[in-house]
This record gives sequence, structure tokens and C-alpha cells, in this order.
Amino acid sequence: MKAARDYPVPGWKPDTSAMLRVDQAGEYGATRIYAGQLAVMGDRHPLSRVIAGMAAQEERHRQTFDRMIVERGVRPTLLQPLWNVAGYALGAATAAMGPEAAMACTAAIETEIDRHYAHQRDELGDADAELSGLVADFQAEELEHRDAALAHGAEKALGYMLLSGAIRLGCRAAIKLSARI
Repeated sequence: MKAARDYPVPGWKPDTSAMLRVDQAGEYGATRIYAGQLAVMGDRHPLSRVIAGMAAQEERHRQTFDRMIVERGVRPTLLQPLWNVAGYALGAATAAMGPEAAMACTAAIETEIDRHYAHQRDELGDADAELSGLVADFQAEELEHRDAALAHGAEKALGYMLLSGAIRLGCRAAIKLSARI
């Protein structure tokens, strides 16, 4: 997609409603992934504190987007019940595969979210300073999550490339579906 500044039509604005719908759904899904991971790993595993810290940030992101969709009258995705179950199942399944697989899941998701947020920032330009600023702030935290996951052995997961690729593909599909449904 082109950025707002690439359109010569006066008054053109990006579809911030779809952006907010996707962002809220994504942050909700992230909280469910971490909940699934923590349910399997428990609070005594050495990585539980790392995961809980990431989960707290994702919860703050979700609450921010929850507030914004209400303030702006944006309909949330109708797929939220699916993301509830799918997110939790993905988190639980990767944690059951081992801590490296849980970290591989985080690295894959955050790689796609970085890509998604960068695209949103390009499309927004200066059309919505509030949303653009939040996306930039949250993107920085998502990159911290990705880097932490890599530092904690994500790439050591059995079948890392396949696992990462499948999760990234699913993430891209969830973004497209949540924007529309």
C-alpha cells in the first residue's frame, strides 16, 4: 500500500478503523499466546518471568487499543473468539514443545508484527499522529520481545525454520482476516 503522502487526492486518509481493528485483535491474540505459554510452563520455569514481562506489555497495548476502538467507534473483529482459542492453543502447544519453541513462537510473531507496524506507520504518514505515535512505541517494545526471544534460544528450537515460517504465515493471515471481518 502507498503512504498517505503518496496520494495526490486532497483529504485522502488511510483506513484507521481497519488498522485499529487489526491492532487490537493482534494485541489480544498476543496476550492469549503468552497465557497459553505460562499455563504450560508455570511460574517456576526460568523463562516464566521473561514471558510474564512481555505479557504485561502486550496487555497494556491491548488496553490502549481497546480504549481507542471505543473512543473512535470502531467495530472490533468478529474473529476475536477464534483468536482467543487459537492464541492460547498456539502458546500452549509451543510451550509444550519446549522453552526454545515458545521463544521461537515469540520471535516469529514479533517479526511479523514489526513488519506490520512498519507498514502501518508508512501508510499513516502524518494523517493520525496519535495512532502513529502509539504504533511506533509499541513496535519498539515488540522488537524488544523478538530480541529477547532470540537471546533465549528461539533459533535452537527443533525445526525452527519450519515452525517460524508456519507461525509467520498464520500471523499474516490473521492480520488480513481481522482487517476485513
